[in-house]
Formats: sequence, C-alpha cells, structure tokens
Amino acid sequence: MWKALKNAFRIPEVRSRIFFTLLAFAVFRLGTYIPVPGLDIEAWSSYFTGLSEGGAGGFIGFFDIFTGGALKNFSIFAMSVTPYINSSIMLTLLASVIPSLKEMQKEGEEGKKKYAKLTRNLTIGLAVVQAVLLTTALSGNEAVIAVPNRLLFILLSAVSMVGGTMFLLWLGEQITDRGIGQGVSMLIFAGIVARYPQYLVQISVSLTPFHWVILGIIFVAVVFGTIFVQMGERKIEIQYARRVSGRKVYGGVSSHVPIKVNQGGVIPIIFASAIMTLPQMIASALPDGGAKATVESLFSFTSPLYLLIYGALVFFFTYFYSTMVFDVKDMSNNIKNYGGYIPGIRPGYPTEQYIRKILSRVTFLGAVFLVIIALMPAFVQAGTGLSGVMLGGTSTLIAVGVSLDVLQQIESHLLVRNYEGFMKKGRLKGRR
Repeated sequence: MWKALKNAFRIPEVRSRIFFTLLAFAVFRLGTYIPVPGLDIEAWSSYFTGLSEGGAGGFIGFFDIFTGGALKNFSIFAMSVTPYINSSIMLTLLASVIPSLKEMQKEGEEGKKKYAKLTRNLTIGLAVVQAVLLTTALSGNEAVIAVPNRLLFILLSAVSMVGGTMFLLWLGEQITDRGIGQGVSMLIFAGIVARYPQYLVQISVSLTPFHWVILGIIFVAVVFGTIFVQMGERKIEIQYARRVSGRKVYGGVSSHVPIKVNQGGVIPIIFASAIMTLPQMIASALPDGGAKATVESLFSFTSPLYLLIYGALVFFFTYFYSTMVFDVKDMSNNIKNYGGYIPGIRPGYPTEQYIRKILSRVTFLGAVFLVIIALMPAFVQAGTGLSGVMLGGTSTLIAVGVSLDVLQQIESHLLVRNYEGFMKKGRLKGRR
C-alpha cells in the first residue's frame, strides 16, 4: 500500500489531483465556521444544544453529521449539498416518466450540459425554499438574532445559505474535474470524517468497556461487509461467434458482463437520507403547538414510522437506481448486434429476461444489505441503551464507499502508467 501511495505521488497529474482535493477539503472545512450574518453565535449554540436534546435531536444530530458540523455553527454551508441531492432525486424520478429528460442524458456532451444546467436551476429553487424555511423557523427565537429586523435577518441568512450551497456545488464540480473522486460525494465524505473525532469524544463519557467492544465489533463488521458488497459482482459469461472477413477472423472468444451487487453505491442511502430530512425541516418552520410536536414525534430518528419509511426508501432507490444505470434492453441488444450470446440462452428477448432475472436477484441482496446498514444506528441505540448514536452504518457506508471509489480512481491512473496499484492482482512487468 505504501509503495502504491509513493508511486501515486510520483505521477505529476495524480499528485496535483490529490493536492487539489485536499485544498478543496480545507476550503470546505473553513466555510463550516463562517456563520450567517445577523446571528448571535453564543445564543445559537445554547439553542442548538437544547434542540439536540429535544424531540428532534435525532434529526438534528443526523443532519449535522452530513453537513460536517456546519448546522451546529449555522454557517453559510448549513444546508450543505442537500438541495442538489433533492433536485437530483426529483429529476431522476421524472426521467423515468418523461422521455425527453431520458433522451437528454443520451445526447452526448451537449445533452449532459443541458441536464446539468436543469439540475442546477432546480437546486437554486429548492435551496431558496429550504433556506427560507430554516431562517424563518430560527427567526421566531429573538434571542439568537443579532439584528433588530426579523425580515432583514431572513433575507441576509437565506441569501448567504443559498450562496453557500451553490458554492459547494461549484466546488464539487471542480473536485470531479480536477481532483479525485466524485465531487459531491467527496464533500459529504469530508463532512462525515471531520465529525468522527468530536463525536467519539462526546460519547466516550457514557461508554463502558463493554460498549467499546460492541461498537468496535460492529464498526469492523460494517467496514468489511461494505467492502465485500461494494466489490462483489455476478459475472454473466458471453460467447462471441467466429466470423471471417477477408483474411481476418473476428470473434470466437468469451467475455463476461459484470453485474455489481450494489449498483448504486452510496447513492440510495444519500437519496433516502435527504428525503427523510424534509418532514423535520418542515416541522421546524411550524409554530409551537400540537402539529409541530406530532410531526417531530412521528419522524424522530428512532420512531417506527421513520424507520419503516427510511428502510422502504433505501430499498426502493437501490432497485430504481440499478435500473437507471444498467439498461437490460440495451445490454441485450448490444450483445446480439456484436454476435454474442449467453450459453444456453437464445439471443434477443430471452437474453433480456435472463439478465433482468439475475439483476433482480443480485440487487435484492444489495438492497437488503443497504437497509440493514441504514437502520443499524437505531438498532444499536435500542440494543445498547446509548442515546445519540449517529455515526453508524449509513455514515460508515458512505465513508467506505467513497474511499473505495477514490482508491479505484488512483488505481486506474497507476495501472495506465504500469505502476502497481493499491489492489494488487499480480506484478506488472515493465515501467515507463
């Protein structure tokens, strides 16, 4: 591993990408400590502590992890990239029922630019709504407002938070283009990892040696299970018929189509988590009373309704995203057009049905694993009696999944230049 890391820093392009990503992380972390204008920081800190210990504590703590502590500081990055994730969810769902959106994604580079622009415009709209809801709810507590005019506070804070979200979206795009990994996922990863030390210090007070052992075993099991599932795949053998064209012979070889157990990676978890923040966010904007208390109680982090809906959303998005990224019909047609076939299966529709059946079975295993991972923090709380266990399966899955993606990208850069990578499969001969 250390040899592979040393080789990575020998390559100027990879080295510059790594340094750029680290610089972007530094900018992101710096922004989490820049509060919105018009806020009394000390009063907000006391108010946030009360919220964390109240009925919405699970939601507040869970959301604060994904913002990297920006919500606790109520900084310009308090909304993180949640509006972008929500807009991506909406457009992904609409693309399945609106043919023009689906065709836009297949129009090459120009189509991708149009789709990205549409996503950004929708992100701005959702960010404005989310920022206004948050600042309006906060403006009801005059103790945390440092400006005399309530409307002025809402305007200044909302504009700052929308600007912060769009800056993070731009920063994520820069990481994707000039750094390592997928930008938005990398920012979420940075926020989660940055909260690990502080979180461990907070819960260490209430942890007994027994609790440390149990949580350590769970953490190791989740990490190894995540790696096993993320790297797992089902290979479908493809045979290509031999054909002669002039003096050249084509085909006559065998290949395979890999179907990953978890096609969507961490995307289903992120999508479901983003949706489940909406009820508590709406409740925070409601006036104190029965309606607000009811919504907070029904959608608290450990309520049965929350766990049921959250698990169902994770399961749904796992299947939905798999069908989006793996088009069975196109795969079947491509195999047929290139003269290939699956041994024992007729080309055409039977091949399509066969691949779809395997995809459904493999995806089911991945979906069950993701549901278990997503609900694990609530189960750990119930089993150990520890309150506020926020860093569990979901955050670990995202951290491990993004780490694997980064390692695979660095691996590809190393292999292109005939260097041994992190995931060594045998020694490579010859170096440039």
